[in-house]
Amino acid sequence: MSKRKKTWKARLLSAAIVLAAAGPLAAVEPDGQHDFDFHFGTWKTHVSRLMHPLTGSTTWTAYDGESVVRKVWNGKASIFELEVEGPAGHIEGVGLRLYDPKSHQWNLNWTNSSVGMLDGAMIGEFKGGRGDFYGNDTLDGRSILVRNSFSDITPNSSRFEQAFSDDGGKTWETNWVMTFTR
Repeated sequence: MSKRKKTWKARLLSAAIVLAAAGPLAAVEPDGQHDFDFHFGTWKTHVSRLMHPLTGSTTWTAYDGESVVRKVWNGKASIFELEVEGPAGHIEGVGLRLYDPKSHQWNLNWTNSSVGMLDGAMIGEFKGGRGDFYGNDTLDGRSILVRNSFSDITPNSSRFEQAFSDDGGKTWETNWVMTFTR
């Protein structure tokens, strides 16, 4: 065996001994600040909306249009703009997503052009390729819980669902579904 191969093998063995002595390496968990990177860009957007949530109604309406998601603060925040049209009218909305580096969670804020004020923040995070965010709201004068979820995420598509609960989260009724395609 050549002197060069012996030196290489000795170095490899030394490195293996050092790594073994150090113990197992801890897996580095991503901190979450880039969880919404998948959503940056322009999307064809289809919205299905339950017309009268939490009333027993099964009447849905559909909208089609476009959404644009822009990166802010190198991805630690983003602006989501939605513009869709359907039989029930025109919807213009804007979402502000902010990452909290201390909690490693996001807060999602939403408004539409007919309201002009941000709703209460939805707080949550991504785990296992799915993002779930929760908050409180009111509907027709009563307190409800709201859940926003992102799923089925690929480079060219994703899905968003909003659901309401008026029984403290025991049951949920989906009332808004958006599908995004490039």
